[in-house]
Amino acid sequence: MANLRDLGLSEYEARAYRSLLSTGPTTAKELSRASDVPMGRIYDVLNSIEQYNLVRSQTASRPKKYVAVEPSTALDRLLEDKKRELEEKADQYESIVDDLANELDAAEPVEEQFWTAAVGPEETIDLLLERLAAADRDIVMVSSHPSPQWDMQAVSEEINAQLEDAIDRGVSVDLLMTREMVSSMSEEVGRRYRETLQQRDDFDVRTHDDVTGSFNIIDGVEICIQVPNPLSSGEAFGMIDLKDPEFAANVHDEFVPRWEEAEPLEF
Repeated sequence: MANLRDLGLSEYEARAYRSLLSTGPTTAKELSRASDVPMGRIYDVLNSIEQYNLVRSQTASRPKKYVAVEPSTALDRLLEDKKRELEEKADQYESIVDDLANELDAAEPVEEQFWTAAVGPEETIDLLLERLAAADRDIVMVSSHPSPQWDMQAVSEEINAQLEDAIDRGVSVDLLMTREMVSSMSEEVGRRYRETLQQRDDFDVRTHDDVTGSFNIIDGVEICIQVPNPLSSGEAFGMIDLKDPEFAANVHDEFVPRWEEAEPLEF
């Protein structure tokens, strides 16, 4: 059940506010009895919920009396306080991430072969987006056929957003697709390509229908290869990510002639 404590109040503060709603204007002593908040704590509790703007006090009366702010107003104020607190926390975490990113990026990368794999549509897309986000210099993408088990509209928009981020940080992108792959893209991706990406010198898209596989070369040293499902033609089974400069160079050498034969994409 929802509780005032979920919005930041302590148990005593929640008791005091609820009791004030029932008692109407009352003194601290009377509220202590009604709410079961110890008399030794009641003034601190009242001061606290007064700072939350949940109660109003009548200082002219002797003894001083307190009255609860209407619930709708009180809850709105607690909600705004929580939102402000979360925004401050988010800013704090973003600052920490920026500091750590600079610190961790300063470390020398380990230059050795390494491979990993993802199986399943969600895991495959997560791995691809992760590796695109890691690119520092250049990305080569080759896409042959849309995979039927993917939501191509959502996937293409996620990949498009990741490519835009890469270009903004100085990464060049060469994208080779079949016409079938182009037609599977969402209207939103097409619009953003026309209005934003098509104008960028470091982003180039070409089409060639003699493309049978899907892979991505990252910074010339890492390659993500989509693995087709051996039991279902056209479906993606998973993805292998391999860091091997020599192998990546060999794949790039095979890519170059097809790229030179391809036609620039124009919507």
